This record gives sequence, structure tokens and C-alpha cells, in this order.
Amino acid sequence: MGGFFSSKKEVKRKNTVGEEDTDNTVDKEDTEKIKEYTHDEESTGAIGNTKYEERGTDNAELEAIQELFITQLKAKYKLLYDAVQPIPYIRDRLFCVDRVFVEGGIEYFDESWLPLDSYHSVFSFQGVKTTRRILIGDPGYGKSTLTLQYAYDWCNRTKTSPLRDVKILVVLRLRQLGGVPSIYRAIKQFILPRNSQVSENDIKSILEKCSSVTVILDGFDEYPDAEKSTVTDVMKIIQGEMFEQFEVFLTTRYLPEQYKRETKRLRLIGFDDQARDKYIRKAVVGDNVVAAEKIKRRLQENPVLGDLCQVPLFFVMFAHMSHEDEEFQTFKTVTNFFQYMIKCFHSHMRNKMDDPNVQRYHMYEKDHRKLDKVAFEGLSKRNQQIVWNKQYLVHMLGKEFYDQYIRIGVLVEEEDIDNVAEYHHSSSEQHQREVRFYHKVFCEWYAAHYLVEYVARMPKKLWEVLRHMDPLDLQYCYRFACGLNQNAARKIIEYLKRTKGGDKFAVLCILEQGGLVEDILDTVKSLCSRGIEFKKEDNKLLQRSTIQLLEIASSHKISISCVWLNNCYSTVDLRGGNYLQLKSNLSIPVLTTLNKLAIYEPGRGITSEEFTVILQYSSKCLALKELEFHYCLLPPVQADSLSVLRSRNVKVRSGIGDWIQWCLNLNSGQWENDVEGEPGMMTDEYYQTMMEQFGGNFPLTDDDWLNASGDSEDSTDDD
Repeated sequence: MGGFFSSKKEVKRKNTVGEEDTDNTVDKEDTEKIKEYTHDEESTGAIGNTKYEERGTDNAELEAIQELFITQLKAKYKLLYDAVQPIPYIRDRLFCVDRVFVEGGIEYFDESWLPLDSYHSVFSFQGVKTTRRILIGDPGYGKSTLTLQYAYDWCNRTKTSPLRDVKILVVLRLRQLGGVPSIYRAIKQFILPRNSQVSENDIKSILEKCSSVTVILDGFDEYPDAEKSTVTDVMKIIQGEMFEQFEVFLTTRYLPEQYKRETKRLRLIGFDDQARDKYIRKAVVGDNVVAAEKIKRRLQENPVLGDLCQVPLFFVMFAHMSHEDEEFQTFKTVTNFFQYMIKCFHSHMRNKMDDPNVQRYHMYEKDHRKLDKVAFEGLSKRNQQIVWNKQYLVHMLGKEFYDQYIRIGVLVEEEDIDNVAEYHHSSSEQHQREVRFYHKVFCEWYAAHYLVEYVARMPKKLWEVLRHMDPLDLQYCYRFACGLNQNAARKIIEYLKRTKGGDKFAVLCILEQGGLVEDILDTVKSLCSRGIEFKKEDNKLLQRSTIQLLEIASSHKISISCVWLNNCYSTVDLRGGNYLQLKSNLSIPVLTTLNKLAIYEPGRGITSEEFTVILQYSSKCLALKELEFHYCLLPPVQADSLSVLRSRNVKVRSGIGDWIQWCLNLNSGQWENDVEGEPGMMTDEYYQTMMEQFGGNFPLTDDDWLNASGDSEDSTDDD
């Protein structure tokens, strides 16, 4: 599943094994309906002044218009979902989304993040009663492709889909809606055929009278009007002030500042091994077991990609490219992989060109400074620009350059209608082309080249431009820049370390300097001396890179002052305590230079078996001096499991927040009260009482703990 595919029109579609797919959702009857209600552009009157408005609409006419409206929606969606492009530079190999769609992990928030069993459950899971849903996903995690799959399910009435019985589905790409305040105009402008006689007023009437409508708004983070003072219909819909009775599904990289309080929140967490295997079989090799194993072996040979391929965008490209290219190589960094991928874009097209053009083609491949500047200026604005007018880009880049980058698939054209004041009064619609990068990550790639040049020219003014470039949103731009140039990397890392929380992003940039670990050991020492914190809400790529930083420190004998697991600890390798597993399914290996491990898990009860294995893991961390648990209830353990920790005099303690209440006696395996003047031991009866009283759902506040343990006699109810 991924927002990692582009869609093209009028190209033969292929199925998994390369055969033509003859299934057509919009049949001949539907096509005739479209023709019946559509006339030539020359005879089209002012938009909105159709025959339906001129004579009014009774119920029968409105039903006929509604039927046409639905038919035209399906025709548009079919063009989109029928032209999924896993590798942008291979244009003659397009797929129906259902042929390549594979579910990655989806979680929903209900006091904590919980797994969702299927993408179908997005519209049906229990929780807050609301018609609003927001799906959060990092770049390349599959937001847009999921919306295409929903469009496919609706058009084809997929049996298991909750959209099967939805009367009308509206799917809009928010990046196209800049300067279009009306949702009805947006539907007319970006979904319906150019000469459709369904007017904006018709659309409004249809939606108002329809009993079952679902609206999908894709890419709020790319919405040009998100931060403008003008209130648009899109913002009203998100905030629940419009279409309140409709089911609304919004995709985004981050939460809007204002949204309806009862909104259900979901997030994409990427591909696991099972999803990757399924995609290889479904979309790449079919039943060819040998070819599937070859792709998986190449993934194992590229350890940096083993982590990166949690992101569906990169895995899809990796799977197809490694299957096609016999000389596929090993990569040390994300930058290396992207360099290779861009080279493949150019070489594939160059092989198809006549000899006289090859020299000029090479020149455009190497000299893309004008495109770098366009990309950088778009991303460094306070309100990012990720879509450009075709005429502007042709003027900026030159016709030959522009055509080449369109041909290879780095740039993608999209049809738009001029947003002019005469829209309702012109005799014909004014059409133009808007242009975007295949994916925003590609925009970040070219922007990173300009950033490297900018750092070299004006290093003292670096902060002026980077202050508008949020690393959370543009992490790849930062990482690519650091991977492209060592001098730029040092200055960017210095800048990041001076920003709030920037040291975590510095980790990502450090690791892009593959093969030069010795050059960054001072930075590693500095970060590890302050302690490393993992949070459950951390970006998965960030957690993964932080783990790599810890591994570098451990292997180079650099002391790690503390690792703090803040509400993100999941379990331990029960086969021997060789790693700690986080709730993100990532694992922290044994760290031989770790001084302190702190686990903060509000309201969690840890079993005797699990606690024993945590102690086993801790005993393998040879430099460990302290092991702490906060807001956790822990059982006593057998003294013989404590021999290693006892020999090193490791302190094992637990408590409420920063207040340590209990200390583990390493001789007896019993918990003793560590509060001065309050001697005592945690008895088996006390532990069992706490377990029975709370059933594992332990108190989350200091007062609750005190009340539960009987330490507070004068507690009052503030309510």
C-alpha cells in the first residue's frame, strides 16, 4: 500500500504477470450516458448555466442528473486507479491498483495506539462516535494509494468493503484545490469531464438530498490554502462545520491545527516482512519462488535498505528495480540508493533514444541546477509550493530540459482549470497544465542539491532559510544534503543540534555519511553523553536511526549515559534476552556500554517471566549500573537469576515518576521500600492485591498510587 504511485492516462494497463487486463468498470452503457449528457466544447455555454438550471429540476430530472453524476465520478476514478505506476520511468507498465495493493500496518488511537485488522475497518472500527477520520502517514507510507484502493472498492462494489453500499464517493486531491474555496466547484473542476452538463448547483442539490455520501480528502499537508485567512469549504468540512452528516476521511502527514474534537485518528506504520513478501508475489514475480527469494536476498545484502524498506515507496521501487536489474548493487545510505535510482531513470530513457540526442541527454542528467532551485524555493517557503504551472516551469527550466524530465517520470503533468474571475462568465473553460514531482521525496532530492550549494555560498545565513524547513516534514531533504556533501553535513548537523529536539534529526544526517563513522564519533559521544530517549510517538525512521546510533556507540566503546523508553517498551526476546522490542516493532540489541536503562510504562503490570528476561538482557549490558522502572508494578524474582547483576552491584529500582519507592534486593529477589524512614518489604500478598485490584490497569497518577497503596489517609476528591 502506498502513496508511492503516480497515475497516467491512456496507457495500456498490465496485470501481475504482464497480461492485458480486460475488466472495465465503466461499461459501454455508462459511456453512452456520458455522451448523452455531454456536448462539444464549442457549444458549451457558461458553466453552471445548464438546461437543468434554466428550467429547474423536478425529482425525476434530479435522479437522472444524479445517475449521470455517479457515472462520471466512476469514469474519473477508473482513469486514476487503472494507471498505477510502480516505477515512474517505465511508462508502459501500469497496473490497476487492486493488482498491486498490499496492506501495510494501520493503527487507530483509543487512549493508546491499537492495531486495526484491515483497511476496511477504517470506516467501521469502534470508538468515538463521529463521521470524521484523519489518517496520518509519513512520506511514502501509502496514503494516496489507499485512497485509490477505496475508489476501486466503491466503483466495483467490493463485497468486503464498507463503501460497497455508499451511494456517492467524492475523492479530491487537496494539492489541486489552491484558490478554489467552493467544494462544489472543486468537484466540478477536478473530477467531472471538461464538458459535463452537471453544474455546481446540480452537485450541491445531489449531495444535499443524498442519504449516503463519503468524502475522501487526500493530502492535507499539500493543501495550498491550509494556512490562509480565507475560510474554505475544505476547512469547514475538516472542522465539522460543513457536511457534518457525511463520512469524511482526510489523509495527511500531520494533524491540522483545528479539527473536530470527536475525529477518529489513525496512522500508517509501514510494511513488515509479511507485507513485503505479499507484495513481491502479488505485483512483481507472481508464483516464481526463485525470483522472490532473489529479491529478498538482495534486501538482506543491503542492510540500510532493510530498514528503509519499511517505507512502502522505497520498497516498491527496490522490489521492481532489483528484479529488473541484474547488476543491482549494495548501498550504505539512503542517499546512495536515491542516486542509483535517479541514474536508472535517466539510463532507461537514454537507452531508448537515438544516438544524436545522447550527448544533450547526458548534459541534462548532470546539470539540473535550475530544477534544484525551483524545488528548494518551493519547499523553503512558509507555505510550501509543490505544484507549479507548466508554462512557468518551461520558462524556468527550458523546453528541452522540461520535456526530458517529464519523459523520464521525475516530473508529472496534471490537468487543471485556470482559477480566473471569469470562470462563471467565459464561453469556454480555460485549461492549463499543472506540474508536480512524482513524489514529494523527489522534490526533496533536488532541493537538497541546492541546499548544499547554498551552504557553500552563504554558511552564515543558513539559519535564515532552514528555520522555515521543518525537519519533521522535510527529513529527506536534510538527509540527502548530508549524504551529498561532507562539508554541508557538518554545518547542517551543527544547526540541528542547536534546535529544540534537533539532536535526534542530527542522528539521521550522521548516518547518511556511510562508511565514515570515525569522522562522526565526537558527535556520537556528545549525543550519548546526554542520554537517548525513545518516545512512542516518535517517527519510526527516527527510532530506527537512533538504534543505529546506539549500535555505533556500543561497537566503538562509547559510553551511553542512559536509554529512556518512554511509553514505547513492548517486550523482550524471550529466547534469551538478546534485544528489547519497542511498540513500533523495532528492536534494541544488547548495548555493552550502556550505564542506565529506564522504562516508563504508565499503568503496566510486568509478569514474572518477562521481568526475569529483562534482567537477563540487563546482565548482558556489561557497563550497566542502574535499571529503573517508572509507573510499573513488578513482581519478586528468584534470587538465582540475579547473580550477574549482584556481582556488578547493579541497582534495580521502581517508583512513581522521579520518586523511587522500591529497590530490588539482589540477594533475596524481594522488593524493599526505598523511602527513607519507611522500611518494609513488598509482600506477595501486596503484589497480588494490586494485580487483582487493577487487573493490570494500574493507577496513572501519583495520588492514585498513594491511595491504592494505602499511603494517603486524607485523600480528597477534587471533583
